[in-house]
Amino acid sequence: MKLPVPGTCVVPAKELEIHELQIFDFWNRLFNKQTDEERDHTVDYQVPHRSQQKEHNKDRPETMLATTSTCMRRLVPAAARSPAWTRGMANAASFHLDQEGNTVETFFDFTTENYKRVKMVLGKYPVNYKQSAIIPLLDLAQRQHGGWLPVAAMDKVAQITEVHPARVYEVASFYTMFNRTPVGKYFIQLCGTTPCMICGSQDISNTITEELGIKSGETTPDGLFTLLEVECLGACANAPMVQLNDDYYECLTPESTRQLLAACKADKLPPMGKWGSLPMNGQVSCEGPLGKTSLASVPPPPTVDPNRFKDANVDPASVKEHMAY
Repeated sequence: MKLPVPGTCVVPAKELEIHELQIFDFWNRLFNKQTDEERDHTVDYQVPHRSQQKEHNKDRPETMLATTSTCMRRLVPAAARSPAWTRGMANAASFHLDQEGNTVETFFDFTTENYKRVKMVLGKYPVNYKQSAIIPLLDLAQRQHGGWLPVAAMDKVAQITEVHPARVYEVASFYTMFNRTPVGKYFIQLCGTTPCMICGSQDISNTITEELGIKSGETTPDGLFTLLEVECLGACANAPMVQLNDDYYECLTPESTRQLLAACKADKLPPMGKWGSLPMNGQVSCEGPLGKTSLASVPPPPTVDPNRFKDANVDPASVKEHMAY
């Protein structure tokens, strides 16, 4: 049986820093209520001299998985070791579980077209700051892979940005925009925070469950829909609302929610409004019943050269000029 590994890591044990071992020991003691005396008998904090490394590592397992397996059996609840368990603190689990199509051995590479985008992204940063491209490259990989990130995609991003894979795992497991388990074609993120809750988000949740037969954290058998209740999405003025893939659908009612789901099933989503969202009650953006009462004119945007990154080369000394500051 393969056990979950924190942070999606599979790292050679000899590369672990001593503070990482201390962290694992801390959580182990926390959940097992070990005393400091017991701790001292179970963990060796002494880092051997470089000349002793070979002897010190002779009997040590080659992977972080083996090093921490005993601790993780007790640290991770039994329910968390089940593949069906996908949420923790309103988000995906912070560790990785091998599944079909999602192991470190799974192949992933960017397409030829996306490698052009990779070059464009890297060109925005100095050559010694390639790690700054981790977030946009993870987003690119997720879009290429159908809306979610396998471990192999994270490893590819680590290879391109020349960082340890653990650095990429940290980013992917921190930001909720990255999905590390498969999601449906239409990923519904339902806001359940106070403004939306007061305005009827529970009714919207019930409607989605009745129509699709799924609850938060679940995907329909046909792989068309995934539902996840999330925290504030920043559209409080038009509550209740959902984020459907990249787009916001706001001012929802049970009836307009059914209409939206029907449009998804027919692959005929209503187009976004002028301001990048779509209130489903007919209003424009956040305008009230009196229409637009202020900000009657739109200020001209700054002049930006559309070809500023054409050659994927940016001089850091002129970055402000390129960004129209």
